[in-house]
Amino acid sequence: MTSQVSSPTEQADGAVLGEQRGAAGTKDVRRLERVIIRFAGDSGDGMQLTGDRFTSETASFGNDLSTLPNFPAEIRAPAGTLPGVSSFQLHFADHDILTPGDAPNVLVAMNPAALKANIGDLPRGAEIIVNTDEFTKRAMQKVGYAASPLEDGSLDGYQLHPVPLTTLTVEALKEFDLSRKEAERSKNMFALGLLSWMYHRPTEGTEKFLRTKFAKKPDIAAANIAAFRAGWNFGETTEDFAVSYEVAPAAQAFPVGTYRNISGNLALAYGLVAASRQADLPLYLGSYPITPASDILHELSKHKNFGVRTFQAEDEIAGIGAALGAAFGGALAVTTTSGPGVALKSETIGLAVSLELPLLVVDIQRGGPSTGLPTKTEQADLLQAMYGRNGEAPVPVVAPRTPADCFHAALEAARIALAYRTPVFLLSDGYLANGSEPWRIPELDELPDLRVRFATGPNHTLADGTEVFWPYKRDARTLARPWAIPGTPGLEHRIGGIEKQDGTGNISYDPANHDFMVRTRQAKVDGIDVPDIEVDDPDRARTLVLGWGSTYGPITAAVRRLRTAGEAIAQAHLRHLNPFPKNLGTVLERYDKVVIPEMNLGQLATLVRAKYLVDAHSYNQVNGMPFKAEQLATALKEAIDG
Repeated sequence: MTSQVSSPTEQADGAVLGEQRGAAGTKDVRRLERVIIRFAGDSGDGMQLTGDRFTSETASFGNDLSTLPNFPAEIRAPAGTLPGVSSFQLHFADHDILTPGDAPNVLVAMNPAALKANIGDLPRGAEIIVNTDEFTKRAMQKVGYAASPLEDGSLDGYQLHPVPLTTLTVEALKEFDLSRKEAERSKNMFALGLLSWMYHRPTEGTEKFLRTKFAKKPDIAAANIAAFRAGWNFGETTEDFAVSYEVAPAAQAFPVGTYRNISGNLALAYGLVAASRQADLPLYLGSYPITPASDILHELSKHKNFGVRTFQAEDEIAGIGAALGAAFGGALAVTTTSGPGVALKSETIGLAVSLELPLLVVDIQRGGPSTGLPTKTEQADLLQAMYGRNGEAPVPVVAPRTPADCFHAALEAARIALAYRTPVFLLSDGYLANGSEPWRIPELDELPDLRVRFATGPNHTLADGTEVFWPYKRDARTLARPWAIPGTPGLEHRIGGIEKQDGTGNISYDPANHDFMVRTRQAKVDGIDVPDIEVDDPDRARTLVLGWGSTYGPITAAVRRLRTAGEAIAQAHLRHLNPFPKNLGTVLERYDKVVIPEMNLGQLATLVRAKYLVDAHSYNQVNGMPFKAEQLATALKEAIDG
């Protein structure tokens, strides 16, 4: 197996490798290292579908890629307004990349609102493809354009391609028995065809997808395919697009294996299924739909053939209550939610701590507080996961770093829950959940063995020689209590929310027993076996940047930029946030400065300062968007020099 090959830097602009002159009558083809494309339009313009299809074809072509879907919380936001703009950004390259990119090289703007909402992110010289049909006087006034930006010179610094997408789509579909409104809906497929021509993307997969998606409406499928082909042909024949581009497959970026494009939520769902198979336990999901976690419920409901049972509950409390009941019954139990749902589940999580049953609490973090920003990302639930329950109720916390890593993080969370008989928090976020990247499908022998032993008979002998079952008699190494399936003869035991007596599990109000049980539950979590944190420090730097969760991509991209510029900086990233890796304190002591970037107001930094008495410096952002690599590189350079 070959090792992962990393690029030395992530730049905002695509680097031109060469230009290939076409034969007489054909167009030039330029080779690029990387491209960042953003599709933007109204929520009803199909930008997410367009981006998904371009991403799928790019993945099948063999490029490395990273995506950033960005859409309003409303099901159908007000058309033509700035708050109603939906976008999808895709960064793809011929080498290993880590982020969706800082600034698009190409913007496809379906209306004036899409142009105005995104123009500030474009570097000078970027290409802009605009749907001129939507640039009516009223549409432009709605977003504050006094004059047409296509004509007033404000876009002179860009490569502007005015294309009447709506008109061309309607014309391409005139042979179909469709109303004009129905035909206009296919303009996103026309745009997809045009971009597919520009960047030499495969087309067969998209046509197959459309036939499948509209299998019950073959006329609609044929119309969308016709619009897609018309967009391709327009790029091939129009004089406005004199150049197309090639981005070679990332042949050296990946270890040998079979790959597919995968989003974080899909990877997490697959990880849960894999964990249940490796544990030889049925998987039970008790959940209430909530953005951005609902996709996990949707996906797992498709896999009854793997012994998966999903329950869409009437509310968050019922969802986790059912899941905890399934854990009592011997299932690998999961509940999925986002931050507001965690608040509602808190008492039952505390009950799971007291009952000492394995339960996975999957929190796909979003902007808060309260309902907050349902479709935007944040990392602000860490302290809630750590302490958001009454009493002393310690819970292990695991966080994935990339969309594909959600698969492995799910397996790790299941390992801890099953081995130590405890609820476990799995902290993903909206950026990972909706973003996607290539994922190497693991071989079965690479997956951990998660099988557990259920209690089958008495485990304690009383003074009079009677053999009994004690539900809180612990494993000496893990401090885990036995897991007894209800209905097993001789293993009857009490269960409930009141404090347990050590060993017997009887209700106990004894102060000394309560003190012992609280300290024992804490010791169990503190003693969980987690790997040491690894430090990437080739130059013996004085400054360490420490991250967790989805900041991995932007931090690593920023570190690469700094090292390419000759700066020495070390990097470490936490997967286990409770307990911390045992060597973390020793690692932190080696550096003069520790910088912790987070999409919150400094929650990990607070924990690190409290536990290790290290003067960690926070760099924080809570605007609902992931960090940009250039932004982090600037902040880290200031930390190095300061």
